[in-house]
Amino acid sequence: MALRISLKPNEKMILGGAVITNGSGFRCNLIIQNKVPILREKDILSECDANSLCRQLYFVIQLMYIDEENLDAHQINYWKLVKDLIKAVPSSRIFIDQISEEILGGKYYQALKLAQKLIDYEQEVISRVQ
Repeated sequence: MALRISLKPNEKMILGGAVITNGSGFRCNLIIQNKVPILREKDILSECDANSLCRQLYFVIQLMYIDEENLDAHQINYWKLVKDLIKAVPSSRIFIDQISEEILGGKYYQALKLAQKLIDYEQEVISRVQ
């Protein structure tokens, strides 16, 4: 089953490791015929924006999803970050367990969606502390 994606003018996305930009002044419709990693601009986190443990975790999962050639290195970084995060915020364990289950199953996109919930939780924890 094909996936239809509509890009706004100047909107970016990652498609199979390539950055695609709609440069026209119009919407662009793409039909993706096969299974490849796809991330819309709103879901892409740059390395410089990965400025907290949870955001770093999201960034590493993103790399696992789009950079399969270096999957082993990204997984090593993931487990190191998991250890640091659980040590710093033990209550994050419920999120980590769900994310890790998806990663172990090779479902990186689903893990990214759960990692976004972890980032939201991190913001909630920070707000309570302040």
